[in-house]
Amino acid sequence: MFGSMMHQQLTVSSQLAHAARYHADTEVVSVETTGGVERTNWGQVEQNARQLASALESLGLEKGARCATIAWNNRRHLEIYFGVAGAGMICHTINPRLFPEQLIYIINHAKDQVLFLDATFLPVAAKLGEHLKTVKHVVLMGPRNEEFAAQVPNLKFYDELVASGDADYVWPEIDENTPSSLCYTSGTTGNPKGVLYSHRSTVLHSLAGNQPDGLAISARDTVMPVVPMFHVNAWGVPYIAAANGCKLVMPGPNMDGASLANLIDDEKITLALGVPTIWLGLLAALEEKGSTAPSLERTVIGGSACPPSMIETFRDKYDCTVIHAWGMTETSPLGTVNNLLQKHDALSVEEQNKIREGQGRPPFGVELRLVDDEGHILPHDGVTQGELQIRGHWIVENYFMVEESALTIDGWFDTGDVATVDPDGYMIIRDRSKDIIKSGGEWISTVELENIAVGHPAIANAAAIAARHEKWDERPVIIALLAEGQSVSEEELLAYYDGKIAKWQIPDKVIFTDALPIGGTGKVLKNKLREQYGECLIEG
Repeated sequence: MFGSMMHQQLTVSSQLAHAARYHADTEVVSVETTGGVERTNWGQVEQNARQLASALESLGLEKGARCATIAWNNRRHLEIYFGVAGAGMICHTINPRLFPEQLIYIINHAKDQVLFLDATFLPVAAKLGEHLKTVKHVVLMGPRNEEFAAQVPNLKFYDELVASGDADYVWPEIDENTPSSLCYTSGTTGNPKGVLYSHRSTVLHSLAGNQPDGLAISARDTVMPVVPMFHVNAWGVPYIAAANGCKLVMPGPNMDGASLANLIDDEKITLALGVPTIWLGLLAALEEKGSTAPSLERTVIGGSACPPSMIETFRDKYDCTVIHAWGMTETSPLGTVNNLLQKHDALSVEEQNKIREGQGRPPFGVELRLVDDEGHILPHDGVTQGELQIRGHWIVENYFMVEESALTIDGWFDTGDVATVDPDGYMIIRDRSKDIIKSGGEWISTVELENIAVGHPAIANAAAIAARHEKWDERPVIIALLAEGQSVSEEELLAYYDGKIAKWQIPDKVIFTDALPIGGTGKVLKNKLREQYGECLIEG
């Protein structure tokens, strides 16, 4: 025998154990659902997570049992992440913004045995209770409250449950291929589909995603994940934070701009992560507050394309670098992160900024490719558009409880996005394949049209949709939301497009609205807009 290396299982409990061992007194700050700010640390989080694991076993739950959460970003939710998975069970995070029918379907499909709830969502449990076929225990995430106890039969209380657990509980040795968490897609068409993450895939996602060209979180950072913990594991930030022992700030239920601006200043946040709609509110609040957010060094933006104007505002007004990223539930979610290469130092600031507008390049562990409608592989020349496909160590292979593969015949996952990729791997999402506008046989990117519209100072948000056209099949229409106190005419907004895109790509019409329909993951529901406005160019 020539020699060998130690082999240890890659488990999420080992990430939290590391935080407790070497960063025990580093703060974990949590905005409570009931109001106020709670301060604890990684040592106490790990202690509570172990006691929770012990308590769940005492309830008779076995390895593989699904434990659902409907909760905000807070300390107890963090403990559930690790306590459930560390015991060999599966933490199933549920998006509370889904319709009741979808919630019932998801909980029953997953066969959840435990339902953890923040107080905000207790009425949901009371309303859905009779429809939930497998839930044995409902646990309110807080101390005992007799008023709440009267609303749900046999309601358990999280703090009492944790206190009942064994303080000397030791994390069990589990195989790294054991499932750790479960997250369902938003299901805009058909029933939501479950994506089951393993301990191995989650730890590898943490390691690869936190490289210097990734999120680059260190123990010196104060990190605020505004992206919800019920949405693709908050982009993996809870696991990365534990593995690196950073100060973690959980914003709770108040994700309005003013609340986030105060947290950034009060807690000296260095890195915040969220979707563009959240940052629109934050920028408005910082302006109103008169804060320069001096501690904030970086924001990671994903979920949907970030308007270039937002990148510029963060950079020029707040000296904050926007890192564009892309992923989806099926990719854990990290697929690409946009950080510059050494050779880009020689470019002008304008040229560098143009690169930053795209979604970036894949880290080690994932690969991208483009294909056409017939499945032919397309060149990565930065110009040719095609269907984006991905494969790697943390990419879905089969959906939960579905036998057939989710992959192409040669082992790639089709993302449903239309993109370009350049020779360095920089990827730009041009559109969702279901959203892209096909006018007279040519493609028009809704993302590009929206970015231009939002760049106008009078526009707070905008969505571009394909409207049916008698001559060109489809033509673009902009549905625009005015910024507070601002006004602009349809003619003025259309004129704003001159010189920014080809004339034939300029929208045919602008429709102003008081609100855009937002889905459970913070994205504009363009299918709803198409239903409402899809015939607006047809006469009669």
